[in-house]
Order: sequence, then structure tokens, then C-alpha cells
Amino acid sequence: MSHAFPYRGLRVVDLGQGVASPYCAMLLALYGADVIKVEPPEGDWSRGLGQRVAGGHTAMSLTFNRGKRALRLDLRQDAAKKVLRGLAVRADVLVEGFRPGVAARLGVGYESLAVDNPGLVYLSVSGFGQTGPYATRPVTDTAAQAFSGFMDLNRGPDGVPHRAGALASDVPTGLYAYAAVATALFARQQTGRGRHIDVSLMAGSAALLGHKLAEHEIAGGPPAKLNVPAGSFEAADGWIAIALVREDDWRRMCVALGCEVLVADPRFASFATRATHEAALMAVLRPLLRGGARGEWIARLRAADVICDAVNNLYDWLGDAHVQAVGAALPAGHGGVHVPRTPGAPAESDAALGPAPLAGQDTRAVLAECGLSAAEIEHLIGAGAAG
Repeated sequence: MSHAFPYRGLRVVDLGQGVASPYCAMLLALYGADVIKVEPPEGDWSRGLGQRVAGGHTAMSLTFNRGKRALRLDLRQDAAKKVLRGLAVRADVLVEGFRPGVAARLGVGYESLAVDNPGLVYLSVSGFGQTGPYATRPVTDTAAQAFSGFMDLNRGPDGVPHRAGALASDVPTGLYAYAAVATALFARQQTGRGRHIDVSLMAGSAALLGHKLAEHEIAGGPPAKLNVPAGSFEAADGWIAIALVREDDWRRMCVALGCEVLVADPRFASFATRATHEAALMAVLRPLLRGGARGEWIARLRAADVICDAVNNLYDWLGDAHVQAVGAALPAGHGGVHVPRTPGAPAESDAALGPAPLAGQDTRAVLAECGLSAAEIEHLIGAGAAG
């Protein structure tokens, strides 16, 4: 047992596709679990969404399936369902991302498995959860951002609600799911029993917005902005992000930008009054910042202890001296692609995590571990039940 691989020896069956549930399973693999990713004959749908690299991977499939072994089963066939059931009754954790009711129809619902495997920690990740009027509704990251209110909060200057460019619902939901599984595994040490965990993109998205919901209820509607001026500002050669968190930051920012006259203007005397007169304030600040170079503004703001930074693109981040010095990006093992290091994980954990598998690349090995003979394995493959 070690901090780097505390889950070594843990058996995980990953029936998830896409991002949220596979990401949870990948985090278990990161810490040493043996994760078997079970895919349909055509593979996880994330393998076909986006530009492909060597081995048929896309950015999503190679990022969220690292460290796993891959088994392909055609669960429309009874022989494949039998294999899956055999894996599930020996597993410590089962992760599934089906719509409610599908796992039970495949013979691997929680109630059925818990009879034979009472210690099973069973995770269901879905759009709206296992119960409720929307339980069977299909959901994607975009739909979850819309439903939760995230997009409404992310309006541009044109007033249009925008989808975040990253997977702002899927990834946090996978993290919440991992936290729930880790907690259930700890509890199992005392109780000897597993549990059924219900995690949804709806809940995962909303959990990110807890303080915003409270702000709306306190204000009785959309609240005033908290820390005007804050956000992105265009300089002559790029964009800067500025954030004020204390009232004195305002004075120091004005001095750094050479607009001290604004400090004495009663319209801009506090966060509250600046929020009221935001349009007038921005009409002064935006032309001012466009008149100077980004690096110069950042140097002056940092010298005044005002929080700011360049608005990087992803290549800027990857090539940054600090990112390289702390090893914040790691090779993913496919086509020279990089992935961010997992926050808080020991360096040995990330270093040992293998690349994402090709679809079905471990089918024969996994079936042999299930006790099937070579002849039985070839029969399953020949019949199309496994691949």
C-alpha cells in the first residue's frame, strides 16, 4: 500500500462512455486500480468525436481512458451478457453511464448484483439521475450547462448566453463521482458493504454554482457584479485578465494605469457604486488599456500588487516556463499529445499511468482471466459476442 497506488488490487469495471463516468474510472486507475473498460463493438462513442490520432483515438478518448484495459462485448448477445455478469460479480467497483433501467436489462443492475456481490460499490452516472420526471432524458455537456444556469451566467458583452469552451459539466461531474466512490470504498472497510451511488450531470453542474444560486436568492434576482472592474481587457497586442478582491486594489490599479483621477470620482468610490456605473467606468478603462502593450500593463499592475495575467491560449500555457518547470503537462502516449498532470496526485501515480487502450486490445487477456479457455474465447470472438 502506498499513497501513489492505494487502489492496487482493486477491480473496476467501466461501462461508461464519453467523459464523466470514464474520467471517474480513470482516476481510480491513476491510483493503481485495475480498470477494465467494456465497450460495444463500435467502441466508445468518444472515439469518433473529433480528429483522430494513431490508433483511432480522439482527444477525449485518449485523455479520459488512460491506464485502463479494453474489452469489447456485444451486449445484444446473451454470451456477452454472461461474461459481463461474471466480471461484475467479482468487481469492487462498477461504473455505468447508461440511461436508468438499461443496466438492469443487461443483467448488471445494482439490486441484482448486490445479492451476489454485497461489497460492490456501484456508480451510476446519468443526465438527470435515476429518478424523477427527466430521468430518461438524454443529456450532453452542452445541455447540462444550459439547464443548470451555467450558460445564463456566462453571457458575453452582446448579452448572448455562451457555452463554455471546455467540458464544464462533464469533468466536474466525473470528479464528484470519484469523490463519492472513494468515500464509499473507505466506508466499506468498516461496514463490509458497498452502495449504489447516483450522480448526474444536472447535479454536478449545479454544484459548481452553489454560491451563485445563493447570490440570486439574496438579491431577489440577478445580483450586482461583485468586484467591478474585473474581467478581460484588450491591450494593443493581446488580452489581459484583471481581478480586484479588496477595495484598496482599486486605488492601486488606478495608480498603476495612470488614471488616478478616477479614485476621487464618487461614482467609482466602492465596489457597489462601480457596479452601478460600470458602463461609464469601462468607457474610460478599455480605450486606456488598448493604448499600451500587454507586457507593460502586466508589469505595472504586478508591481502594484494587483492580480492580473495574460489571457493565454493553450499553446501559451503548454510552453510557459512555469508549466514546464513544475511538470504540469505530461505526454499522453499517443501522437505527441499532452495532458495536464492530475492535481494532488503523487508524481509516481501520473508517471505509471499507461496510455489509453485501443478498442478491445485486451479482450483475450481479460476473458482468459475470467476463466474461459482458449477455445471458448475464440468461439466468442468468432460469434461476434466479443471482439
